[in-house]
Amino acid sequence: MGWELDEVERPLVEQLVGMGWRHVVGDLDHPARTGRSAFSEVIQEATLRRQLHALNLHEGQPWLDEERLTQAIAALTRIPAHRLLEANRIATELLLSGISVEGLAGWDGGRSQTIRYIAWDQPEHNEFTVVNQYRVDCLPGFKRGKAFIVPDLVLLVNGIPLVVIECKSPSVPEPLAEGVDQLRRYSNQRKASGELDDNEGNEPLFHTNQLLVATSFDEARVGTLGASFRHYAAWKTVLPLTEEALCERLGKARLSEQERLVAGLFTPAHLLDVLRHFSLFMNADGVTVKVVSRYQQYRAVTRAIARLRDGKTRAQDGEHDRRGGIVWHTQGSGKSLTMVFLIRKLR
Repeated sequence: MGWELDEVERPLVEQLVGMGWRHVVGDLDHPARTGRSAFSEVIQEATLRRQLHALNLHEGQPWLDEERLTQAIAALTRIPAHRLLEANRIATELLLSGISVEGLAGWDGGRSQTIRYIAWDQPEHNEFTVVNQYRVDCLPGFKRGKAFIVPDLVLLVNGIPLVVIECKSPSVPEPLAEGVDQLRRYSNQRKASGELDDNEGNEPLFHTNQLLVATSFDEARVGTLGASFRHYAAWKTVLPLTEEALCERLGKARLSEQERLVAGLFTPAHLLDVLRHFSLFMNADGVTVKVVSRYQQYRAVTRAIARLRDGKTRAQDGEHDRRGGIVWHTQGSGKSLTMVFLIRKLR
């Protein structure tokens, strides 16, 4: 546990804090320390309520009353779905598109208005928090061991848990496989796959989840809800930063996989970009799965967008249109998904 905390979890938290995240130390006995009134709650409702007020303005002033605030929060905390992935799909759509509520008389003809949970285009207006030891009580039906789970790190935006990270000591035989297995246990995915018969986690914590990470510092992998270990992948780009700039910032001669993944995915603007444009639900062999782009697809789309924005037209160049380019793919590497991600970002 000491190695795991000192060599894996603490450096990760310190890197996040250096990128603008606020760190909250968890407490296994007092839920108020992590912004909740009870350990059965998964969303920090007071934080979310405050941020909903701040993000949704009319003529520069908050306009949401208690009824509309309650409606917006209830939409995330009382999702009408029995299966976890379906609940996650509903919650993800709410996060991306917001919720429509009754407007105000005399404003926009009394039309319905959309409440935003996240300011996607203005990362600086959101509240980014990392909590270690985020205790959540298990649901009824739990039969074995402790009646609660304690993920190592939970990343919240505006009080909404979006990322769960499991840190493992590199001294254990297969740290990443063990970390993924623990994430599956926390989200009851081992039950869903028939490995177990009873509840052993807390599914509501994962209703709003967008990314899952298992890390042992030198190795780190990211996946999505429902993924097995083989579907977790490294994130090997720090775009739009450079490796050299990041090494200098961290005071390192070389980067670990964890440092690269954290910088590439969890810089606040990067995280919102990936969640908004590079993650989707799709049908694979008759089954709905959640997909996040591989780092190669993110890198290709990011560079294509830059070329389209900054490349000279034929008239400007005098000879060629410099806005095009070539993206090399191997067979089965996700060409179609790369195009989907590109179109989503272009829109």
